Amino acid sequence: MSIQMENDYGKIDITNETIARIVGEATIECYGVVGMASRHQIRDGLTEILRIENFGRGVVVRNAGADTQIDLYIIVGYGTKITEVAYQVQSKVQYTLKKTLGMTIGSVNIYVQGVRVTNP
Repeated sequence: MSIQMENDYGKIDITNETIARIVGEATIECYGVVGMASRHQIRDGLTEILRIENFGRGVVVRNAGADTQIDLYIIVGYGTKITEVAYQVQSKVQYTLKKTLGMTIGSVNIYVQGVRVTNP
């Protein structure tokens, strides 16, 4: 699926994979996020930190009419306040998508898949 927008110059199609890549990169920049996780981690039973080329596996973009919803599956660092990390990720994702694509997001849902101890 893709999101279609029109402006004075023509029509723009943005694929969900592109949005997932932008969202994944914005998420990794947030303090307290160790990495992105696979959305099927609980079913697979594996704890896997995704590399940059696989961010699409940890981000789900759903289009419901004019409303776009994003689900993020993340791994946070040990000792960080999970609610604060989730709030910062939500804010950063909404800001980044507004700034880069000019689109507003209905909701950003955060699913914490694990906690990792990071080296000091």
